[in-house]
Amino acid sequence: MSHRLTSKDILALGFMTFALFVGAGNIIFPPMVGLQSGEHVWIAALGFLVTAVGLPVITVVALAKVGGGVDALSTPIGRAAGLVLATVCYLAVGPLFATPRTATVSFELGIAPLTGDSALPLFIYSVIYFSLVILISLYPGKLLDTVGHFLAPLKIVALAILGVAAVMWPAGSPIPATESYQAVPFSNGFVNGYLTMDTLGAMVFGIVIVNAARSRGVQDSRLLTRYTIWAGLIAGVGLTLVYLSLFKLGSNSASLVPDAQNGAVILHAYVQHTFGGLGSFFLAALIFIACMVTAVGLTCACAEFFAQYLPLSYRALVFILGLFAMLVSNLGLSHLIQISIPVLTAIYPPCIVMVVLSFSLRFWRSASRVFAPVMLVSLLFGILDGVKASAWQHFLPAWTEKLPLAAQGLAWLLPSLLVLVIAGIYDRMSHTPSVPVHD
Repeated sequence: MSHRLTSKDILALGFMTFALFVGAGNIIFPPMVGLQSGEHVWIAALGFLVTAVGLPVITVVALAKVGGGVDALSTPIGRAAGLVLATVCYLAVGPLFATPRTATVSFELGIAPLTGDSALPLFIYSVIYFSLVILISLYPGKLLDTVGHFLAPLKIVALAILGVAAVMWPAGSPIPATESYQAVPFSNGFVNGYLTMDTLGAMVFGIVIVNAARSRGVQDSRLLTRYTIWAGLIAGVGLTLVYLSLFKLGSNSASLVPDAQNGAVILHAYVQHTFGGLGSFFLAALIFIACMVTAVGLTCACAEFFAQYLPLSYRALVFILGLFAMLVSNLGLSHLIQISIPVLTAIYPPCIVMVVLSFSLRFWRSASRVFAPVMLVSLLFGILDGVKASAWQHFLPAWTEKLPLAAQGLAWLLPSLLVLVIAGIYDRMSHTPSVPVHD
């Protein structure tokens, strides 16, 4: 007999999902968008919310419907291609970018103001930080208790205090928008939403949410789907409220740090201005909890995924992933962001296409005939956008600058829609369904 979750456990599951999402990027990127977008802050915010809230919630729902992780979602493109895509997603939000970033952000906001931003303090901090991450990640069955009932409520209270302060006690007035935000504020916000990695994170966290519900004895697939959707919706509401307050914080803190290089600088300046030395301690504690929860969730998810395909146990992979992320984190925040932007710009488009198309599965005679070409085209044009966002942009031919929406970093969108129409017409005209390739 399958158990049902109590209202308290459903809320805890939603809080856990929210807490898993709200990590380093979710806290440092919105203030930067708020500062740079100036008078266009709410248009930019709308674009940001599409990719940083809308897509992750839709992804959680899509995963709940297929009852698995990204490998289940990618079935229409074949087993091999799906496994490659899943591996890239797990590595990006795991040991390569997102997990190390949780350590560097919490260090720069909480420890660097006291010790300086040199290599030795960062190394010592990363060793302690990832030791805790590994310790908690070794017991994934207790995530609903450790995260949902304890750490998540702490994070929510701290974020609520910061959000209320941003609304009630603005530090100043906005400055004029930068050139890019004056021209295309919505699409700039849209692309900046990539940097939170929440859509990729949702692909990774989907199975963690389902397993957390299973740990309470829920086995019925319909109940698991329902609870996962509820968790995604609760997390979406929480994310929206956090982002709106952080946009306002960044916009109204522009006069404090008009030349800020990242959102961590803006947050520190605002908290120092509003709360003084005690505020700096509060911010350090908030960021530490936020980043720690996300790092644990990512480590658990990555270890569970790779344990299916590698001759290594879950516990061994927790140690390997934690140690690797610790080494990468010592590159520092600025280097990590510089490296991650082109990669995320390239891999986000096919992931967006896959999630959106997953809701149309019943419409096609053969989903593989539609999914595969559209995702391939979105990847190719996404790679062009990624190179454009990197230090190698001067290697691109001149015609790439003239592509529709290229200036907005969305050159993949129209070609993908065109191929979708062509592939859709071909699929509807075909009388026999083709079977997806699984090798």
